[in-house]
Amino acid sequence: MTEAKNRQIILVSRPHGEPKLENFKLTEAPIPAIGPGQVLLKTSFLSLDPYMRGRMSDAKSYVPPFAIGEPLGGQTVSKVIASNNPEFVAGDMVLAFGGWQEYSVANGGDLRKLDPGAAPVSTALGVLGMPGMTAYAGLRNIGLPQAGETLAVAAAAGPVGSAVGQIAKIRGCRVVGIAGGREKISYLIDELGFDAAIDHRSPNMKEELKAACPNGIDIYFENVGGAVWDAVLPLLNNFARVPVCGLVAYYNATALP
Repeated sequence: MTEAKNRQIILVSRPHGEPKLENFKLTEAPIPAIGPGQVLLKTSFLSLDPYMRGRMSDAKSYVPPFAIGEPLGGQTVSKVIASNNPEFVAGDMVLAFGGWQEYSVANGGDLRKLDPGAAPVSTALGVLGMPGMTAYAGLRNIGLPQAGETLAVAAAAGPVGSAVGQIAKIRGCRVVGIAGGREKISYLIDELGFDAAIDHRSPNMKEELKAACPNGIDIYFENVGGAVWDAVLPLLNNFARVPVCGLVAYYNATALP
């Protein structure tokens, strides 16, 4: 029988501009042993989030950068394989920070036990996890949605943007999503119930966005920046609110725009 190994994605160099394959390396290491109070986890789902690009660089930020020669970090939904912690038993599903590797070790204090009967466990990395809380807090606390207002949201088919749009609909807003490609546009309208959706790849994006927002924009949930922001800015009404969640158009920039 072949001995099981811990497959890991290692950061071997810091990207300059868009990340490339040579910045990463797939390695195999022994499955780690656990000490007192620790649990061994096997990754079931790994969340790949935009903030991870920033942590690949060594610029000062709200969290330390990923270390060269180590597995990259990331939230995971993981299964407990072995436990020296009385709070967890083998078979438990947990929200962890296992990173880009198949197996990880954690202390019980940094885990959240998941109930597979309450919702699919993968939602702990989406609507019932950090992206859902980001959407809820950013929209409710900064966007301050009111019935009858128009909300536009960039990256609308992603986990944050899709939740923003649906919460805004519940609050009585007209919701306009901005995303890339016809498949995402159909998803926003046909499945999520957005009032309109604009393809940011369209050469007529500015005109289409203006037509979709005849009364201007009261709330713009910013995930992108760049050309999308340029199209939104002239449509903002007096006293519009702009929660700034991300500026993904600039994450690979090597100079100021």
